[in-house]
Amino acid sequence: MKKRGLKIVALLMVSVMTVGMMAGCGSKKEEKSDGGKTTITLGMWDVKQSPFYDEAIAAYEAEHPDVNIEVQITPYKGGEYWTKLEASAAGGTAPDVFWINVLHAESYFDGGILKDLSDVAEEVALEENYPEALVEAYNFSDQQIGLPKDFDTNALWYNKDIFDKAGVEYPTDDWTYEDLVATATELKEAGLEEGVYPFVCPVDFQTWYYPTVFANGGWILNDDKTETGYADPKTQEGIQCWIDMIDQGLSPSSSVLAETSADTLFGAGQTAMVLAGSYMTPEYLTNDAINKSIDLVEFPEFNGEEPNVINGLGYAVFEGTKHEKEAKEFVAWLMGEEAMKLQGEAGTVISARNDAQHFFADSNKEINLAAYTNHADKAVPLPVCKVAAELYDLELSKLKLAYAGEESLEEVCKELKISADELLGTME
Repeated sequence: MKKRGLKIVALLMVSVMTVGMMAGCGSKKEEKSDGGKTTITLGMWDVKQSPFYDEAIAAYEAEHPDVNIEVQITPYKGGEYWTKLEASAAGGTAPDVFWINVLHAESYFDGGILKDLSDVAEEVALEENYPEALVEAYNFSDQQIGLPKDFDTNALWYNKDIFDKAGVEYPTDDWTYEDLVATATELKEAGLEEGVYPFVCPVDFQTWYYPTVFANGGWILNDDKTETGYADPKTQEGIQCWIDMIDQGLSPSSSVLAETSADTLFGAGQTAMVLAGSYMTPEYLTNDAINKSIDLVEFPEFNGEEPNVINGLGYAVFEGTKHEKEAKEFVAWLMGEEAMKLQGEAGTVISARNDAQHFFADSNKEINLAAYTNHADKAVPLPVCKVAAELYDLELSKLKLAYAGEESLEEVCKELKISADELLGTME
């Protein structure tokens, strides 16, 4: 794990040297292409957002006839996007503008390939117009190296057909965790069809147990990212609540969920309820097996708190871009009202800009998409550090033993804290 982190930083440091040598040779001179236009490349990974970019880029190019925007889509799966980005950065050929997430922001900042966008942040009034949690996620050493593009939160989806057949009332926005358990029990006792479950409880940090851990007063990382909070009883209570639902037969076993994801079960009509990030909305709504019978409500309250975790993507500009002025101007436009409105209306992601978040909720009047945006300001930022990916993998490997009933959660968390704190030590 430590070697992987060092490899990334080393690779990115190569890009700094490469860019420096290119500058010394005069290779960063502005270049024109496409009939005298300046071409700006945009790196991204989600093809589902292409319709938004087609519309946005057409509008931008109409306003900026001397600029041509070229989109480069690289799949996220298997780390392909990041592998290609790191390799192109090392060679000085990374996209001028590209997507970044909070998991990679700090390592890429340390690697020196992210241009400081503090001037753009001031131009778009970032602190006034965007959620504080997302702004801070891309700020290191007083440099704004990323600008929030969109975010995701979590909500409870349900299948009305299953509820109707069981004669059970639908969930509501004012539900508590106790209501969730009570209704799941009612569904079970009503006698669901074979292979259909009331709910699902996978070992999932962002959508399931982080929200309840934080709502319960627990914690994952301390402020200086030197210690983990797995040994805290409040943290453990926020995880145990989901294990309890498995033990009560309200969810498939961990072995079943290891083979079939919660999203797959919901998409196949095999579970009455599921928690899901807002990024799952397009997939659910294009699934003909369920899209006529589903709706959603807010994440049920836990311990009297609104439990949710906020995460999102940002725009970054390559330190070695040959078109800094044009790249920054394009990013500033993408952060503006027009582009954020277009993005929200597309209904694929929630625009990060405060006054544009409602466009996602309004993009489909037939379902309660506002469940994702109603209390976004209360959501806790996803805990991240330089070894976040390794930390999440470690959590999974340890916690699955508790979810399977092979070890108590208390014992698992005791072991997890030791290993996780050692992992954090590799960042020093």
